[in-house]
Amino acid sequence: MRLSKERVHHMAAVLAERLSSKGLFRLQGKFEALVQFLEGAITQELQAEDRLNAEVRDMLKQFEKEFAQGRADYQKMFSMVKQKLIKERGLVL
Repeated sequence: MRLSKERVHHMAAVLAERLSSKGLFRLQGKFEALVQFLEGAITQELQAEDRLNAEVRDMLKQFEKEFAQGRADYQKMFSMVKQKLIKERGLVL
């Protein structure tokens, strides 16, 4: 995950405060419970990209020889495969 737990917590707290201050909902429980829920949602979304990256790395293992011999560029292939999977799966990252 590219963001620290502290950063995710901060983002969740700011989001909860902004939504609450705009009167978009009425909080019936504890504010911290809402923050924790938002932290979980943010973390889950960030982990989706981590899982996709791991899948792309696994897919590219079959081309290790080509990368080592300079016949293919790993970063370029990684980006191309990742974008293809994002498009095929309709993901928003």
